[in-house]
Amino acid sequence: QDEYKPDKDLSEVDLKNAIRVHHALATKASDYSKKSNVLKLKTADWRVFLFQAPSKEEMLSWILRINLVAAIFSAPAFPAAICSMKKFCRPLLPSSMTKLCQEEQLRSHENKMKQIADELAEHKSHPVEKSLKSKEAEEYRLKEHYLIFE
Repeated sequence: QDEYKPDKDLSEVDLKNAIRVHHALATKASDYSKKSNVLKLKTADWRVFLFQAPSKEEMLSWILRINLVAAIFSAPAFPAAICSMKKFCRPLLPSSMTKLCQEEQLRSHENKMKQIADELAEHKSHPVEKSLKSKEAEEYRLKEHYLIFE
């Protein structure tokens, strides 16, 4: 809503509210019908933003450019922290530039998608009782949410 002024320094609030695009994904917001030419941006910290473009062509251009920059600043994830408890931890997503070329990055993403799909199928094959409010049930729901989001 606010107009960007290049001569104005960024404040701490501006930096705090900045949208980090590493490991983000921009797509057409097909589930949003109030306005046309809307794209959805899902960030690594699971936030979702909607942006409206003036035309379909510009929306597709934004999606392409956002995803290109996101890919450049999306080095492969570090493994999740390991602890003695069987607690689910999300992997760490670095915001550094990838060292992979585009073909290697595409293969890496394809392998990750297959791994996540296999992991989700395995996860769903061993459900916990949904009525339980235990830590185990909460861990199960958290991991399922993460796998579906990924």
